[in-house]
Amino acid sequence: MNRIITLLTLGASSLALASAASAQSAVQQTADSYYVAGQAQLAEKIASQPNVARAKNVVLFVVDGLSVPTITASRIHEGQLRGVDGESNVLSFERLLPYTALSKTYTHDSQVADSAPTATALVSGVKSVNGTIGVTQDIKLNDCASQKGAEVTTLFELAEQAGLATGVVSTARITHATPAATYAKVAGRDWENDANLPEEAVAGGCKDIAAQLVDWPAGDGFEVIFGGGRGNFLTVDQPDPEDEGRTGSRKDGRDLVGEWTARHNDGVYVWNKEGFDAIDPANVNRAFGLFNRSHMQYEADRAKDAGGEPSLAEMAVKAIDLLDKNEEGYVLMVEGGRVDHAHHAGNAARALTDTIAVAEAVEAVFEKIDPAETLVILTADHSHVFSIAGYPTRGNPILGIAGKADDGKPYTTLGYQNGPGAKLDEPRADLTDVDTTDVDFLQQALIPLGESETHAGDDVVIFAQGPWAHLFHGVVEQNLVYHVMEHATGLATRAALARQAAAQ
Repeated sequence: MNRIITLLTLGASSLALASAASAQSAVQQTADSYYVAGQAQLAEKIASQPNVARAKNVVLFVVDGLSVPTITASRIHEGQLRGVDGESNVLSFERLLPYTALSKTYTHDSQVADSAPTATALVSGVKSVNGTIGVTQDIKLNDCASQKGAEVTTLFELAEQAGLATGVVSTARITHATPAATYAKVAGRDWENDANLPEEAVAGGCKDIAAQLVDWPAGDGFEVIFGGGRGNFLTVDQPDPEDEGRTGSRKDGRDLVGEWTARHNDGVYVWNKEGFDAIDPANVNRAFGLFNRSHMQYEADRAKDAGGEPSLAEMAVKAIDLLDKNEEGYVLMVEGGRVDHAHHAGNAARALTDTIAVAEAVEAVFEKIDPAETLVILTADHSHVFSIAGYPTRGNPILGIAGKADDGKPYTTLGYQNGPGAKLDEPRADLTDVDTTDVDFLQQALIPLGESETHAGDDVVIFAQGPWAHLFHGVVEQNLVYHVMEHATGLATRAALARQAAAQ
């Protein structure tokens, strides 16, 4: 019987190949380069097989504000910077993370999300309220009392409970919305240090985000913390090591860097590139790096930093070198946090450059991991009102001019619906003699909106590879990301078993 089935299968395969060959002979454009490339991509898709093994490791890339137009423009820009065809170029995460889905980013109370509840959705599996972190829909914005009972358990807390290593890397402040969602529970995302806490929160016993990081009770704490936000961990009496004349922001007298160092005698604290480079994973078990008082530099400006800053790729690789020492595995978040900030500023050049830096980080991470046992996901928390428009010719600089409008003035390919690129009661500027490819150029906008462009409500992309990555397809709710990560790792069950074993 098995022989008959084998012969039938071989016969069917031969018939399919013969049919395919016959079909190809009826097509005239088979020698066309696009046709050949399409056939190669089809073969690659057919050969792809889902991986249903348990994921030992998880790397979650969150690119703050990575809209679909941002991906397209960055892809073209990266290719043009290398002197190749930008339109057919492929960013590393598009190539290395083959499974994709569209993610619906609305929150419990808003059509257009901010980074706080969307990050909570990604790491905790629930949709929540704009402006809040690490809590359910039962929260009330900026109401300390409503936090009790609304706290969520994150994938990172499950990982620590199950004995895995954990890390968080960001180019933003490590207390900012996205990285904070891995550990903090607050009714107000701006409660980054005690000086930001309202009187009601202080009276109610609510902790600021920086304090929650250092006091985090999950397992033995993060093995890796790399990012910005140094000011939130130092007191107003402590001078900043990099910014002359500046101090920390804390008014409660807590030197959180000193507390972390005292608590972890197996770890090192660093604040500049020299200290970062000196971290030897062979001799260090955990690392705490705060490379700026506030956010880290944009990639375009990183070389100008006084103390020097590691790149996102360097931080991600160092993090994996440290985390991979744990035989149980690890969970790591890597945030490209400043794509969002550049968009808010109406500055497309820096947004694209920081996106390219993320692509470089993904490439570097893949050189360190075993893709068969590591679930890698890259997604965004929300979109931006950023667009690619006009009819520019193939190969036209993506930061360049697309054509002339009815007012006779040139307009750029890239633009924003609102933001600082539009001035109240001023006509649209004439860009005839303006270098729109300059890194400091602000793209024009339709609606004047002070100093900050807004988020958008359109869907964003999820890219994935590794165990159970094939579950990402179609249009999904954003909080599905957590559920796939938990399913792939089994961390909820593993954490529960660890607690039971500890109680015996």
